[in-house]
Amino acid sequence: MADIPINKMVSALEEEGGELEEAKKELETWKTKAEKADDVKARLILEKLKEDEAKDKAMKECLACVEKEKDCDFTQSMKAVQEEILNLGNRRQALLDKLKRCQTELEAKRAESTKLKHKFKIYAQIPDIEVNYRTQYEEQMGDGSQPISGRYLISQRASVHLQGGQALITFEEEKVASQILKIPKCSVSCEHSSVDVKPRRIAMNPAVKFEVILDVSRKEVEVLNIPPSMPEDRMKDRLGLSFCRPSRGGGEVERVKYDKNTGSGQITFLHPGVADGLVLRGSYRLDLDSEVNVQVGPVYSHQLLRFQTFCGSPKRTVLLEDIEDKEEEEDLQDHLEIHFQKPSNYGGEIESIRYLSGGKALQAFF
Repeated sequence: MADIPINKMVSALEEEGGELEEAKKELETWKTKAEKADDVKARLILEKLKEDEAKDKAMKECLACVEKEKDCDFTQSMKAVQEEILNLGNRRQALLDKLKRCQTELEAKRAESTKLKHKFKIYAQIPDIEVNYRTQYEEQMGDGSQPISGRYLISQRASVHLQGGQALITFEEEKVASQILKIPKCSVSCEHSSVDVKPRRIAMNPAVKFEVILDVSRKEVEVLNIPPSMPEDRMKDRLGLSFCRPSRGGGEVERVKYDKNTGSGQITFLHPGVADGLVLRGSYRLDLDSEVNVQVGPVYSHQLLRFQTFCGSPKRTVLLEDIEDKEEEEDLQDHLEIHFQKPSNYGGEIESIRYLSGGKALQAFF
């Protein structure tokens, strides 16, 4: 009875020993698999690291390409901008050169205009002439507010500037002057010597002729030299109050204009005739901060009509140049007249002659 449990125990131990061996084998198997799995894992980690390095390298190469492309685009854009700047600079220089040429032409035109203005400007002292009106004047109906109108015809005589050592000879016939002008030089005999003269055709200064219409207001006066002692609106009120006093020659004021920059004004009276008396007086006393005398003048408008210019050369007059002062002025003029009257010297009858010695000058009118 005691042997049966021992056998069972031995059998049980043997069975457990077999199972243990199988467990050991299975453990070894799993250890081997685990080692293989670790090897695979390590290999995969290494491959991943290599792929990450390749990825980083590719990313860097890609970024480098992008930067290079940007640099290329920037370089191209920079070149385009530089070319545009160069073109703009060339265009600017061309415009500056054109501006300089235009300024030079403008200065030349201005100089020519100034020269022509001086050439055609009239410098004449008009003498005082008593006018005798023979046409009966019929006074027009109305309140007398119409302006005083005048029409003047101004005609300038043709002239030439005669300098010392020159003479003007006017013949009675044109053919005689034509014959003299064909001679390059004439030798005029004097008492103890001879004088060589050169005949020349005359180039007269331009002459003008024009008509001027002048209208003088009978209700308005111009006030000058007004001191800027107060504001513009207040000055207008003072001007109106000052010029409305009959005791000073004023009258009822209709309108007042004042320019502070020029110190001038314009007074329009309600009734005609007041302005006439003030203009004749020439001055007026204003009540400003203190009494001030101002200048009073007429208000007028003018029109220039039928402006005409004339220029040419007289056909019967000859200019003699390069005449030496070997004798007195009158004596030498007599010798010139005698010489050019002789038909043997291609001369003829002389209408007038004028010789001017050296150092003198005059204006000869035709």
